[in-house]
Amino acid sequence: MTAPGSDLRLRQYSERDAAAVRRLHELAMEPTGTDPDDIPGTDDLQAIGERYLDAGGEFLVGVHPTDAGTDAAPSVQDGLLAAMGGVLPNEAGHDDERAVAGAAELHRMRVAPAHQREGYGRALLHALEGWAREAGFDPLLATTARTQPAAVSFYRAEGYEAVGESTEAGYELLHFEKSL
Repeated sequence: MTAPGSDLRLRQYSERDAAAVRRLHELAMEPTGTDPDDIPGTDDLQAIGERYLDAGGEFLVGVHPTDAGTDAAPSVQDGLLAAMGGVLPNEAGHDDERAVAGAAELHRMRVAPAHQREGYGRALLHALEGWAREAGFDPLLATTARTQPAAVSFYRAEGYEAVGESTEAGYELLHFEKSL
């Protein structure tokens, strides 16, 4: 599917995307001053097929049609990996997260810094929300660190309500929820 008003094409993750997904995670975390290896639970990026797809979730990548990768976005077979994100049934999520009956959780929402503010994150979020709605999940949960003010603003602008706070591995986290 192509994101409205852009060249971004959203598709399901493939194992051939593994290295690019890891690199996009690193690129997206650099501007926040967060060490990408220090974020709790990121071992899920080493086994996306198992941790997301086999667990009843979804993981999408947003590909921009360009011939080669750059320092701004890594290459995948069909272009540049400009965005990525997944959704999991709440019971398949991380042990340290909230338990909400019937819910799904957003994870690893990332947009390459060079492509932020182009609507890619919004297109990705709307696609994941649609998938969760069709799969019968409600509500949709999101958690982000206070050190990521753009993500906090993004979720609020997209109708997510702040419902709590916690601390994990030294990170002050904000928990959001949206009824689908």
